[in-house]
Amino acid sequence: MLKVFRIETSGPGLYDVTRSVADWLRTEGAGDGLLTLMIQHTSASLLIQENADPEVQGDLRAFFDRLVPSADDPAMGYLRHTYEGPDDMPAHIKSALLPTSLAIPVQAGRMMLGTWQGIYVMEHRTRPQARDIAAHFA
Repeated sequence: MLKVFRIETSGPGLYDVTRSVADWLRTEGAGDGLLTLMIQHTSASLLIQENADPEVQGDLRAFFDRLVPSADDPAMGYLRHTYEGPDDMPAHIKSALLPTSLAIPVQAGRMMLGTWQGIYVMEHRTRPQARDIAAHFA
């Protein structure tokens, strides 16, 4: 089974896509197998992360913004790819550091995520984006 999920983002942050993916598996009558997800962009990432406390998401974003600041920060003066804005090259760096694909076991049509785990798109760009996630279940 193949599907592409389109996720609209409104700027940096984590966007929960767990329910959309779970609903698709249920609708398609998925059984046991492996779900592979891949974001089709080079300036966003996919994460399995805590879904109970939103402070975790804020802290993750703050950490990566501190680790890889905007291109207009003096510490990033060595960057050459800046013509798409000061958020673009840092977004590519964050995407290189974080996962862009996930493999999730599925049993009886349900993802085998832990109790407090969810699937997130981590948007690294400051402007709204339309992000596509390719999904394959077998």
